[in-house]
Amino acid sequence: MKKVAFFDFDGTITTSDSMLELIRYYKGTIGLWLGLVRVSPFIVGMKLKILKSQFVKEKLLSYFFKGMKDEDFESLCMAFSRERLPGLIRKSMGKKIRGYIKSGVEVVIVTASASQWVKYWASENGCDLIASKMEIRNGMITGKLTGRNCNYEEKAKRIKEKFDLSAFSEIYVYGDSSGDKAMLKLATHPFYKKFD
Repeated sequence: MKKVAFFDFDGTITTSDSMLELIRYYKGTIGLWLGLVRVSPFIVGMKLKILKSQFVKEKLLSYFFKGMKDEDFESLCMAFSRERLPGLIRKSMGKKIRGYIKSGVEVVIVTASASQWVKYWASENGCDLIASKMEIRNGMITGKLTGRNCNYEEKAKRIKEKFDLSAFSEIYVYGDSSGDKAMLKLATHPFYKKFD
């Protein structure tokens, strides 16, 4: 029977949050921190569990990207994927992914990050992708997500929508945060920890 490996992206494959690193790449470190300060009341509300994480994420994305042309955002994401993202990838995880693919295991990245800035790396490294997606209206980035943020129970839901898990004899899942626990429950081989 077939085998599949599901990987969280931020903090599992990467050493830091790719959304924040994309913003840093686009606006610089000072620009990133200025934006975080502007959105900080919402971040505090999320930490206090008053506001939902998707609402706060959309506030941050809106601050930096709302009104940006879709093609300009795609160009930014492609450049980020080529120039900055490789330096954020944990060598051990890159090696593990290549090993799985070489041995015939299907590899899928399952992430709350938006597909726009993860898809290029995923494709180049032979991985399928399940991700959040930024909304586009009239050729412009709105700052909102299309549908639900791909995190927590949504990760497991989307996996089950896309894959018949009964077709796989072994299911490997890698995650590093509470947002990955639902998909870790789907695994025959779960890996939940900080990765080197």
